[in-house]
Amino acid sequence: MRMRSLVALMGVMLTVGLSVLAAQGGGQDTRPGIAVFAFTNGGSLGQQKDDYDALERGMAGMLISELGANAALRVVERENIQRLVDEQNLGASGRVDPQTASKIGKLVGARYAVMGSFIDLYGDFRVDVRVVNVETSEILKTEKVSMQREHLFDLVRNLAAALNKDLNLPPLPRQVSEQRMNRQVPTEALTFYSRALLYHDRGQKDRAIEMFQQAISVFPDYTEAQEGLRREQNS
Repeated sequence: MRMRSLVALMGVMLTVGLSVLAAQGGGQDTRPGIAVFAFTNGGSLGQQKDDYDALERGMAGMLISELGANAALRVVERENIQRLVDEQNLGASGRVDPQTASKIGKLVGARYAVMGSFIDLYGDFRVDVRVVNVETSEILKTEKVSMQREHLFDLVRNLAAALNKDLNLPPLPRQVSEQRMNRQVPTEALTFYSRALLYHDRGQKDRAIEMFQQAISVFPDYTEAQEGLRREQNS
């Protein structure tokens, strides 16, 4: 077990190191790094349990995608974070506290960690997040965003904008900002995408592929689902 954990850890650290070098053409990447952890369900009602289990991964995946649009920030890949979380002894809840987030954040070279929770009460959807200083485990900022579940993509986009502001990052270039604002991903597609991430993490490759395909069927221009499908098919 220790050997498997060590091998997994070395693999994640190597991947992160190569990503940093690639981003800067072989030089040191001085951009602040941010690690977004899987969200937790605060007791939602109105949807199937699998949908909420999936959204714990999906909310993180969507937020990572939106934050990654800002070139001033280095966003750690979701799989790298999840792999390390799975190696921790977190008990039955599997929840990450600021100290654990700080520990994992240091392993992947992040400056900040984002921990979030959501609650959906028959369509009234609210997200709460905390930004943690990886070095000190101190909670630097908190954000809360509420919307109807049918506008879930707008909720995530607003949350990303708030976090960019909290971290004092430069705004997105106008062209990039307009492209992001013009994109409207339906909640149905986001739900399929979230399920795909959950099945991927469970090692259920066929079901993950099916869910990525369903997401693309609902929203053909869903870039993240297309990329996920390619990775799954080529793995």
